[in-house]
Amino acid sequence: MATALRPIGHDDRLSLTEHLDELRSRLIISALAFTAAFGIALWQNHALLQIVNRPAQQAAGARASGPLSQEAGSQLALRRALESGGVALARLARSEAVRTPADRLALRQAARSYAAAARALPTSTAGRQPVTLGVGEPLATTLTISAYFALLLALPVILYQAYAFVLPAFNRTEQRVALPLMLLVPLLFVTGVAFGYFVVLPPAIHFLQTFNSDSFDVLLQARPYYSFVALTLAALGILFQIPVAVLALTRLGIVTPASLRRTRRYAIVLIAVVAMLLPGTDPVTTLLEMVPLIALYELSILLASWLERVRARREAELRPDDLSSDAV
Repeated sequence: MATALRPIGHDDRLSLTEHLDELRSRLIISALAFTAAFGIALWQNHALLQIVNRPAQQAAGARASGPLSQEAGSQLALRRALESGGVALARLARSEAVRTPADRLALRQAARSYAAAARALPTSTAGRQPVTLGVGEPLATTLTISAYFALLLALPVILYQAYAFVLPAFNRTEQRVALPLMLLVPLLFVTGVAFGYFVVLPPAIHFLQTFNSDSFDVLLQARPYYSFVALTLAALGILFQIPVAVLALTRLGIVTPASLRRTRRYAIVLIAVVAMLLPGTDPVTTLLEMVPLIALYELSILLASWLERVRARREAELRPDDLSSDAV
């Protein structure tokens, strides 16, 4: 287990059994990290569900038509009317117009009944929760959401264990290339998830839920909604790895920045196809997913060009030293 705490050196020689032991140790550490993160996520499952439900609640609050929205608006209007009626009855009970104690008591009781009826009605038209249809669906959905968040929390540990296991296969030059790229993976993944949650999901869910909503009783089922959210965020987190893939290909000499610029049009078409294949095939979601991917592709070309210039400058600086040493 101690070998799993640090990468093994490139020059170390391990037997097949030792490699399997190292793999087992790293899998155990990854499983323990996921289990601890799952326990934390399950403990805070109410907060996590509120986070995931917020885009749908915002879409429901912005919905202006539909039978369910009209009913919610009617209940809100009824609540306000009952509150106003209760206040009026309470004031009337304290006024001098009511002279008998029995009438005052009856008005106070009526005012309390109005207030109780008003408290039983919703305070706003927003905030409807996703619905569950099966007996065990609330439990299964809660466990699924907790597992998604646990994987996100444990991702740095899991990636480090994967990196430390494959690191001995690279020489020192390859390790200098691989290490910065591996450090970029979790950062870009979290950035993609955050972009999907704050930028892509709200307008996408609003468009899908409000499309022709006056002809439907729009109910949001929990399992398909959470699957849509999870797949969208995971896909964006993975697609945000474009700079890592491009930089890796350029550092390995498979492609060059010049070839990437020449194939820019084909790359844009490929990005559009990938965006249409992602969850939520509506034009709003597709456009919101295409824009950052194209920007990341262009950024990758700039980074690859900059690294190429840096490498060429270093080679030019080292070349006179090599020539002088050969002359001696």
